Formats: sequence, structure tokens, C-alpha cells
Amino acid sequence: TGSSSNCSSRPDQAALPDSSDQPERRLAVIACGALGGHVRAIAARRGLDIQVRTLPSMLHNSPRQIAPLTEQLAGELQRAGFTVAVAYADCGTYGALDEVCERRGLRRLPGLHCYDVYAGPERIEAALAAEPGTYLLTDFLVRSFRFSVIEPLGLDRYPELWPDYFGHYRRVVWLAQEPDPGLAAEAGRIAGLFGLPLTRIDTGLQRLEQGVLDLLFDLCGSAS
Repeated sequence: TGSSSNCSSRPDQAALPDSSDQPERRLAVIACGALGGHVRAIAARRGLDIQVRTLPSMLHNSPRQIAPLTEQLAGELQRAGFTVAVAYADCGTYGALDEVCERRGLRRLPGLHCYDVYAGPERIEAALAAEPGTYLLTDFLVRSFRFSVIEPLGLDRYPELWPDYFGHYRRVVWLAQEPDPGLAAEAGRIAGLFGLPLTRIDTGLQRLEQGVLDLLFDLCGSAS
């Protein structure tokens, strides 16, 4: 992904250009499947020569697999000569991903989950404090709700189970990264399944982009 640009002096500049007195680093990012498209778009827009490898987004339904699969892929990439970063938050691994990062010398995105990555932990904490029964959506979840939620929970076959899973929620909040009318309509339809109002919070992709750039800047520094 990207061009020949690589390591730089600062992550908030338009690209990470190679230093003339340093050998080129081979950089790789292991990304959650829900973030991979955004990470690739950020790399292309910034002219970054990085390899983006994704793990399945459905691992969020079985987060105990995230850490071992990340470690396996990181080992493969490191043996191939890449310096590796991890575009995951903790994502329900309860510290297991941090243990992998410590063993492998990796860095990951800050936060407990992708909601923190998009909106920042303070905004998420405030939203949940205002209404603990908040169901959070992202653009990815809006687009993939049937595949990510309905079918894995069996609600396509047993819709009567909906109250058992979701009856305690009191509102649906859409953290909108790149909203458009079609996505807004689908988010509204999902809120309708809950029988709840939809609250939209526009997050954009700025926090994710800066987080990715910070990771890459750290990689360059650790490789120098």
C-alpha cells in the first residue's frame, strides 16, 4: 500500500519520507478487519509504503483468538523482515494483546475498543455514563449488522431471542466516521429493530489516522 515514502521526523506531516542516511524500513500493520479499509486508505492518502494485513472482523465475537492470531501473524511478518505495529485496541482481550505486544516488541492503538479509537475514551465514557444501556454502532457495524450480529446470534432463525440479547438497551448511538444518506438510513433501520431512538455522533477518522501515524512514527524510531 502507498508509495516509496516510509520513516520520517513527525507523524502529523503529510508523509513519512525516508531519511537519506538510513536504510529503508519494511513496515507492516496488523489491523482488525473492521479497521483495515480505513488503514489502507490512510496509508494511500499519506503516501506510506506499508503492508497492511488484516485479521477477520468476526474475531470480535470470539476475542480470545485475537491475541494468539496476532502473535502468529506478527511472527511471520517479523521473520520476513518487517517491523510490525498493531491496529487494534484491547478489543476484549483483557490484556492478552498487550502481553503479545510486550513479547514481540509491538505497539498497538490506545484504548479499550474501536469505539475509543474513533471517538476517544472520554466521549465514550461520557456517553455510557449518561445512559449505561447504550448500544454503540460504527460505520462498519451499520454496513455489516446482519453478518456481524444477526446471523452469529441466530436471530435470523430465532427472532424471539431478541429481547434476551438486547432488551436491556435504552438507546442506540451511531459513531459515524463517513456518514452518507444510505448509511444513515441503515443506522435508523437498525435502531428501529431495537425499538429505540438513534443518536448520531460524528467522529470522523481523525483520531484513527493520528493513531496510525503515531504507531508508524514509533516504528521508525524503534528501528533506527
